[in-house]
Order: sequence, then C-alpha cells, then structure tokens
Amino acid sequence: MSDSETVTRFAPSPTGRLHLGHAFSALTAYAAACRAKGRFLLRIEDIDQGRCRPEFEQAIYDDLAWLGLDWKRPVRRQSEHFDSYREALDRLRDMGLVYPCFCTRKDIAAEIAAAGSAPHGPDGPLYPGTCRHLSAAECQQRLASGAPFALRLDAATAAAKAGPLRWVEQGKGEIAVDALLHGDVVIARKDVPTSYHLAVTLDDAVQGVTLVTRGEDLLPATHIHRLLQAVLGLPVPEYRHHKLLTDATGKRLAKRDGAEGLASLRQKGADPAAIRARLGFGDLAVAAPTLT
Repeated sequence: MSDSETVTRFAPSPTGRLHLGHAFSALTAYAAACRAKGRFLLRIEDIDQGRCRPEFEQAIYDDLAWLGLDWKRPVRRQSEHFDSYREALDRLRDMGLVYPCFCTRKDIAAEIAAAGSAPHGPDGPLYPGTCRHLSAAECQQRLASGAPFALRLDAATAAAKAGPLRWVEQGKGEIAVDALLHGDVVIARKDVPTSYHLAVTLDDAVQGVTLVTRGEDLLPATHIHRLLQAVLGLPVPEYRHHKLLTDATGKRLAKRDGAEGLASLRQKGADPAAIRARLGFGDLAVAAPTLT
C-alpha cells in the first residue's frame, strides 16, 4: 500500500438487520474509495457477544453484496482480536492512564445528585471521577474481592501527556480536540478487554485506514479516538462525518425503531441500482475500489 492510497471502511455491528441508513454509510465509504482508486474494507464490530448474532453477520454480507459492494478480504472481526486490545490496555495502564472504577450507574447518579450539578458532555452528565481518587491499596482490595469494575481513561492525565491535538475533518478543515469533552470514559470492563472507543481506534490503525467515514452522531467520539491515537503513538486518519438519514417525521433511522431493512426491500423486489440512486450514488457502477 502506498503512503498516499486512500483506505476506507464500513464497520457495522451484527446486532440486527442493515437498513437504508447503514446503506448510505457503506456507500459513502465505498464511493470515497472508488473516487480515489483506493481500498474499501469491511469490519465486523462484534465485541458485544451478548447481542451479536451469526445470522446478522451473514445478513450484512448478503445485503452489501446485493447492494453492489465488494470488499477486501479477509474481513476483520473484533472478537478475534481481544489479545491486541488487551496489549493496548496494558500499555495505557503502564503509562498511568487507566484506573479501575467500581461505581454502578446508581452510584454515579447519586454522586451527581449529591453534588447538585455536574459538567455535561454529549451524552449527559460526566462521570465525577469518584474512583480516580481511590488509593492503590483500596483498588487492590476491591479487585481481589472479585467486585465488578470498568476501566476508565484518566482523560486529564492523558491530555497533559498528549498536548494540544487536532484532526482533519474533510470539508471543514482542522478541528481542535477537547480531550475532556467526555470525561473519564470507560475503555474496558472486567470481562471484556476493550470498548468501542479503544477497539475502533486500534482497528483503524492496524488496517491502515486513512479516511474514516461515519455518521455525524459519532463526531464527538473522535475527540476520544484522537486522544487515544496520540498516547498510543498511532497514525491519524482523516475523517468525514456524514449526515444521518431520517424518516418522514425527521427521526433518525435506527435498528431499535424497526427501520425497514435491506433484506425486506430485497424480498419486495427492489432494484439495488435504484436504491443506490435514491441514496445519491447512482454512478457507483462505473468504478470500483482495489480489492488486492
């Protein structure tokens, strides 16, 4: 792969059927690879083993092939790479950037309520840092007892180590990173050595992704990912956060709300070329990304 080659990816979770919103995201990445004569990758983000299903994974392959997409093989499946996530977690721990958190959601809510107010991030009140102040002895005692825990990133310490950061957002230019935007996010749990944030950051680096295309709802997460890239010494891709498709009421299409799946459209006899055109990718058939 040359230094200038564009590599994009589509990274769905096999927790349900793909719908038109997924199709738009996949086509956005695929079209970017087509235009640049680059590479398009498919990644299966299946770290949530409790919700992921083999039949949904197979449906992803079937739906994308019907849509007219092809991708470089083999497909990376996150569940097959827990060891690499664990190694990255160990590196963060060795740098003093991770601490165990034993708080339940109820504990966190009570702490925030007692404080009367709390800083807010994109997803609501930020974790107040309760367990960040536990002594090493108390942490070890709780760990030895088998208490459930999550591992949180010490965002302030990581930010001090990384210094000022930016990323390039296509169409918008450079965006300054707010390393404290999400507070001390969870990056792993007792039984799972990663979270979405850690896994996706490592995967993009390992796979040589140079352009991350994904929904604008994930733009705030890029502040975390850029911070992790900096402290772990990983390459930095460019980003393009695209619009989200909505229904007639303006509500975002989502699996949980029963958005019509591509499989359903296929069963009704829909024409994939018409679907591509409907989503703004009518000329996709004239080019294809590299698959070698």
